[in-house]
Amino acid sequence: MSDHLVAGIEPPYYTVVFTSLRTEGDRGYGETADLMKKLVEEIPGYLGYESARTPGGLGITVGYFRDEDAIAAWRSRLEHQSAQRRGRAEWYESYSVHVAKVERSYSFQRGGTGEPADS
Repeated sequence: MSDHLVAGIEPPYYTVVFTSLRTEGDRGYGETADLMKKLVEEIPGYLGYESARTPGGLGITVGYFRDEDAIAAWRSRLEHQSAQRRGRAEWYESYSVHVAKVERSYSFQRGGTGEPADS
């Protein structure tokens, strides 16, 4: 899981929202997730991610990419494809993927200067 928020990305950019319900047990999930984090950072146009998981196994990971080419490059990585197959076989009860173009974005940080713009 990420312990930071991704902010300050100038739109337009794309998000890939991966929502999943895990099976019980790790069976190499953590190790593979760490490898995927490392590999995605090699993709030109990858901008960062945010992730959270409930104790019951529901998880949401949002990946940020500059453009659709960056998403396609990540989707075509053989290691990512292998992890996807293993996920369907072992790690997930179900999942969904949503890809969206972000045209507006703003953030807030306590102690920051000013309020977010309503644009």
